[in-house]
Amino acid sequence: MKQLKLHALLTTAGVVLCGTVSLQAQDPSLRFGGQIPAEVGTVYERGLAWLATAQSPDGTWKGGNSGSGVDGICLMSFLASGEDPNYGQYAQVIRRAIRAMIKSQDASTGYLPNSMYHHGFAMLALAEAYGAVDESLLWEGEKPVRTICQTLDLAIRCASTSQSKNRWGAWRYSPDASDADTSVTGAVLMGLFACRNAGLEVSDETINGAMDYMRRSTGQDGSVAYSGGFGGMGGSMNLSAIAALVGAISHAKESEQYQASLKRIKENLEHRETTYPEYFRYYMAQALFQGDYEAWQKWNAVKVREVHELQRDDGAIGSSAYSTGMSLLGLALNYRFLPIYER
Repeated sequence: MKQLKLHALLTTAGVVLCGTVSLQAQDPSLRFGGQIPAEVGTVYERGLAWLATAQSPDGTWKGGNSGSGVDGICLMSFLASGEDPNYGQYAQVIRRAIRAMIKSQDASTGYLPNSMYHHGFAMLALAEAYGAVDESLLWEGEKPVRTICQTLDLAIRCASTSQSKNRWGAWRYSPDASDADTSVTGAVLMGLFACRNAGLEVSDETINGAMDYMRRSTGQDGSVAYSGGFGGMGGSMNLSAIAALVGAISHAKESEQYQASLKRIKENLEHRETTYPEYFRYYMAQALFQGDYEAWQKWNAVKVREVHELQRDDGAIGSSAYSTGMSLLGLALNYRFLPIYER
């Protein structure tokens, strides 16, 4: 019941604080999914319990990769499985995380630290929470800093300002960087797409400029350059997954670059990343789901078992909140409650 209630909150179109949520119809079997594999439920239950105990009193998750983006990844992990952000067992965890992210924002620039990578994931998470969270409950006696909508408006402005300073029309780690890479650009783009889906204003110029960078970075074989703005150059499978995902979400499935990147990841379903494997699972799952549902089903069956075997006795996956949150989100398409997961 908690999952159905949250799904209704997340996916019912209507006027919210400063925007409207716009949805497109999709096949119910894709939208709601089928029976959730028992292993997914077990992994999620134990993983969320660990994240809840690992959260600091100030609402953040500490560790080597700490920052607003990691807080956002952990926040999305709770929302993605249908946890009620207002009255559920983890409502306090969710509200603490949102408050921490809003407080961390630079009020003058809109920057969500500690890098534009974090900024992108924080935008994505707050956009997914927007409309589901009852903001009359959010601050619990504290003086509100700003609404989620105001936070996202500032964050969008920061992304656009940062892009305007960048000679590639994209993003790198610093908001003042003049160079760019496809990993950070993909993270910021997904945050902007989520904001747009939530009814917030994101300019076509910002989206189109970044998508041009992604297309220029994609080679004919579907490989994607990490930086430099020119296609291929032996980029990792991670980057091909990112390019395929943003191509699908931006409705660019007819482009040669999208078709090439999708073909590359579909032909490498058995590929394993030894560096940041949870990052790879996160992007690969979404890219396959958006591009080829049957390929995702094959991939998912293997990854569910893999993550189940990786999970520690205490519920953590890997050694940090980042690796645990990303690993959970890599399985979250089994639930399909977040708007960004719609096909």
